[in-house]
Amino acid sequence: MPVIDDQRNAIGARGEQLAAEHLQRRGYAIVARNFRTRWGELDIVACDGETLLFCEVKTLRGRSRDRDPLEAVRQGKRRQVRRMAAQFLAECRDRPRASELRFDVVGVTIDRGGRLLALEHLEGAF
Repeated sequence: MPVIDDQRNAIGARGEQLAAEHLQRRGYAIVARNFRTRWGELDIVACDGETLLFCEVKTLRGRSRDRDPLEAVRQGKRRQVRRMAAQFLAECRDRPRASELRFDVVGVTIDRGGRLLALEHLEGAF
């Protein structure tokens, strides 16, 4: 299974890179990527001066009418991301201060070569 895990990690990393670039184009500075907690890993933490954003990224390879990367963020995952965000806020004292906290989801679809096919950004997803 290591080859499958390597491919999955590469696909996820490519999606996270595309999502980070998207957020930067929208005026966000990337504060942290792949922040590890006891509950898992926060994909992206970003800030635009007013909003501190916790972004979950879901990446799929190839188009499929039956699969939507945004649908992969169900209630359990939302709880997990909230826990991870709380740990980030408690541990990272030098983080930017913002008047608003927000949880977004970015769904990325790429082709076999890693080129972007679609990107959907759901602000305030949960």
